[in-house]
Amino acid sequence: MAVIKSFAAPGTTPFGLAFDGKYLWHSDWAGRLIYQLDLKGNVIKSFAAPGAGTVSLGFDGKYLWTIDENTSVVSQLDLKGNVIKSFGVPSEAPIGFAFDGTDLWFSDWYTDLISQLDLKGNVIKSFAAPGTMATGLTFDGKYLWHCDDATHLIYQLDLKGNVIKSFASPSTGPLGLAFDGKYLWHCDYVTDLIYQLDRSG
Repeated sequence: MAVIKSFAAPGTTPFGLAFDGKYLWHSDWAGRLIYQLDLKGNVIKSFAAPGAGTVSLGFDGKYLWTIDENTSVVSQLDLKGNVIKSFGVPSEAPIGFAFDGTDLWFSDWYTDLISQLDLKGNVIKSFAAPGTMATGLTFDGKYLWHCDDATHLIYQLDLKGNVIKSFASPSTGPLGLAFDGKYLWHCDYVTDLIYQLDRSG
């Protein structure tokens, strides 16, 4: 697995990642904060997360999306942290989150399901995650990328849930994933680092 670089996460419990075309967005669970970071790890700004259990992030080209593992509520946020709208999802412990250009995707680490949602919160479909403790998600324009906290693997999946390939995550606490158009970004709660990864593994 090819780590290109890494830097310390700004908080103590790194969880979610998203990429907006220029900056990373990162959620810290214990600090209840969402950070905007440059690609060297410098904090541009931060604001309060919309819920105490805010874990993962997605970006739709204009807005951030968050998901809260405590309440199973999805929130759409502007880039100042204001909530545009929110809705509940049928999940016991949603933890990974992604936007595919049209729909949202989330993973549940209790049920180990990955689900596709429309922007009103209706489930379009679900399939079993490849591991037994589903965590992070991102979308690269064609495929989902997904990590698992039990297998410590990062998987490339088609949109039916078939595994294209997998490789080892850089440490033993894999959580958030983001895609910047070329590279994967990944955070780990054991090392408290954010990694830039080559997708080839």
